[in-house]
Amino acid sequence: MHASIVTLFPELFEPFLRATVLGRAVQKGLLRVDLTDMRAFGQGRHRIVDDRPFGGGPGMVLMAEPVVRAVEAAREAHGTEVRTIYLSPQGRRFDQSIASELAAAPDGFILLCGRYEGIDERALDLLALEERSLGDYVLSGGEAAALAVLDATARLVPGVLGDDRSAPEDSFSNAQGLLDHPHYTRPASWRDVPVPEILLSGNHAAIAAWRHEVALERTRTRRPDLLAPGSAYNPEPTRPSLTDTPTQGSAGADKEA
Repeated sequence: MHASIVTLFPELFEPFLRATVLGRAVQKGLLRVDLTDMRAFGQGRHRIVDDRPFGGGPGMVLMAEPVVRAVEAAREAHGTEVRTIYLSPQGRRFDQSIASELAAAPDGFILLCGRYEGIDERALDLLALEERSLGDYVLSGGEAAALAVLDATARLVPGVLGDDRSAPEDSFSNAQGLLDHPHYTRPASWRDVPVPEILLSGNHAAIAAWRHEVALERTRTRRPDLLAPGSAYNPEPTRPSLTDTPTQGSAGADKEA
């Protein structure tokens, strides 16, 4: 998997790319991450990349020219179909399905990290990129979000995790899009709280059934939106039952009238 990150702070990523899952993936040659320093494309001797906003207001805005030149430089290392994503609170929600797409993207992807009040809109229009958000909150910059996207994506590449069964069984990745089931390890009894007996039974079919039921109940309780008809993980719309006969004055009767 090939990813590029365009940022004012490339040094923030270096520790993560030397350690943990990402570091091991880089060492194995399963992950390539290029860091493009936006400041290298700044203007003048001081490499200026930002200026005051037109129309007034607080803060600074990243200038169009350094941003566009940095992204264009990053694109040169990828194929023509590379996906370029601007991490922004105004973007569509990043989720597991997008992570799966990026992990399989043949030409890789580029993550653009904003800062300050944002990026000159003309740069975003010219680059024709995607906007993605981690959620309905604001960070000081896109770097933390880029790390989250990179980690969520890289772990889906075969060979990155120690056991290839791990990722498909995670929350959102399993076949039903459910939350993960609870996990337990030794000791079998800790502070007088025992592990569920079924997990000690050795009956793998029964254990799998129990885990599914617990995951389903956990999803119903904590994230019922994941089970709602038409949601990302349950795309089938609600269909009326064959036994549901509209009565006069009901919604069904009104639609036919």
